[in-house]
Amino acid sequence: MAERNFGEVVLKVDNVSLSFGGVTALENVSFDTREHEIRAIIGPNGAGKSSMLNVINGFYHPQDGTITFKGQARKQMRTHDAAAQGIARTFQNIALFKGMTTLDNIMTGRNLKMRRNFLWQALYWGPAQREEMEHREFVEHIIDFLEIQAIRKTPVGRLPYGLQKRVELGRALAAEPDLLLLDEPMAGMNTEEKEDMSRFIIDVNDDFGTTIVLIEHDMSVVMDLSDRVAVLDYGKLLADGTPDEVRGNKAVIDAYLGAVHD
Repeated sequence: MAERNFGEVVLKVDNVSLSFGGVTALENVSFDTREHEIRAIIGPNGAGKSSMLNVINGFYHPQDGTITFKGQARKQMRTHDAAAQGIARTFQNIALFKGMTTLDNIMTGRNLKMRRNFLWQALYWGPAQREEMEHREFVEHIIDFLEIQAIRKTPVGRLPYGLQKRVELGRALAAEPDLLLLDEPMAGMNTEEKEDMSRFIIDVNDDFGTTIVLIEHDMSVVMDLSDRVAVLDYGKLLADGTPDEVRGNKAVIDAYLGAVHD
């Protein structure tokens, strides 16, 4: 990948530790992510990758350490506050409303952007109606961007797995995030679906200027997409650098060639 220019540090993880009872999920983990960067977090199963995303978006509260997002340092944050500050998330296991259409699922990503109160929305008149039309126009743009026009009225429970993943990405984009967290966005996909998703991730980063932190097990995808890679192993930061630096790191090679952690 050609060298690219990035902005200031938008996300800083500083000495974060997280445990559940006697089990340590993360231990003194530190790394940063710059504006407009695609930042990968990799590691064997059970290394603490999803726990790290859960800390960043406020689902887990670490016992030690701080998360600094857009200059604001915090030890704990509620998921609603994280979303309001510009952090959106997709999940390893798809979390969509299966009985709702593609359009309606993506519209739910606009909830935090809606300014009219419940009474206005219940009446669906005047300002509330105009506001919904504006939000729907934005969602239609995302549908066009992700090339899912043909399934806009289809209940997502009827869609194949790869398209459901694309709809979930669309819902996250509907929130207009500054930071997009992707938890294994290509898990379970075939080669063609992975190529499509990789293209959309690059386009989101380029066209929307969105900073991306992703977890992915497919190393060829990671090396092609990422600007920098953080490697976790048993909850500790094992390596951090460019794809080429991480690829040649002996500790990383040993971790991946060794036993898989459950």
